[in-house]
Amino acid sequence: MTQPLQLKAYAKVNLGLDVLRRREDGYHEVRMIMQTVKLFDLITLQKNTCGQIRLSSNLPYLPLNEKNLVYRAINTIRTAYNIPDGVDATIEKHIPVAAGIFLLSRCPLKHIFQLTGMAGGSTDAAAALVGMNQLFSLGITQEELIKHGLTLGADIPFCIMRGTALSEGIGEILTPLPSIPACWFLIVKPTFSMSTKFVYENLHLDEQTKHPDIDGMIQAINHNDLTGITYRMGNVLEQVTQKHYPAIIQIKENMRRLGALGALMSGSGSTVFGIFTSREAAGKAAEFFRKDPGIKQTAVVRPFSKDLPQSKPHKNHKHFTNSTKKYHSSTQREKYSGKRGRRNTHEGHKS
Repeated sequence: MTQPLQLKAYAKVNLGLDVLRRREDGYHEVRMIMQTVKLFDLITLQKNTCGQIRLSSNLPYLPLNEKNLVYRAINTIRTAYNIPDGVDATIEKHIPVAAGIFLLSRCPLKHIFQLTGMAGGSTDAAAALVGMNQLFSLGITQEELIKHGLTLGADIPFCIMRGTALSEGIGEILTPLPSIPACWFLIVKPTFSMSTKFVYENLHLDEQTKHPDIDGMIQAINHNDLTGITYRMGNVLEQVTQKHYPAIIQIKENMRRLGALGALMSGSGSTVFGIFTSREAAGKAAEFFRKDPGIKQTAVVRPFSKDLPQSKPHKNHKHFTNSTKKYHSSTQREKYSGKRGRRNTHEGHKS
């Protein structure tokens, strides 16, 4: 029996998100600034001799079959490289999640925010792809891994690359950018969740649409200008979500009032994040939101930087609330058939 391999699957936020047009194939052409943050799920892989993929998780409603992106990522590598061995995979969630694609009310959560604009399922799949490469010593280049990831979802290539990047096309065209200046992120998950499909279907671009200054943000990043970055933060999808969930506006206003340089909804929501210059200020703001019955989860984390050594696992979720540790396996829990968040849109920004 080989030793288990544990990997961190880091969450992401969108510092800027613009939608340029809807293509003829139904996908939306986007232009985004993506940022990895140090809130992560833990993915543990181990070879088995039964020749099967067996998943387990600390969440009772997470699908543990081919509906799960981790399962599909493992199977993609096994198939592409003719691997006869099976794999046991444990998914320990630390990024909040809404259990269901169209669930729009108070719901149970996992540890990375899935269906919340933080790429919870995509980053787990990315870690599984990287892990399979290491577990079986396949020597796959990052470029090849990204190609495999793109077959599973448009966010997965960035989750493999990590850091700070310009994302274009349907999210698959990536241009690495310098790391953003040192700062702290306060991540807040409201009690409600939103369907990415619904958001994109209700996005109507016209001459009145306010587009974020993506080029200006790139210049600010290149000049290591945190104020310039936060000043240009914008998300065109807020024009849809704020109409249906005005609480998004209130969360952002409260973050700014509590000292955030800028606040924004990530992706298609419902997670909102604020950028603070100090851990103390972000922590005080987190305490405010933890007392709000409309807030389900909060986390205070730093941005992921390829230029700095990464923190040890035990330090990662010091400010994270509402985690769970009980585990469920595919063999123990066949009766569960919960759907994976953003299922239709992990394969691109399509409506």
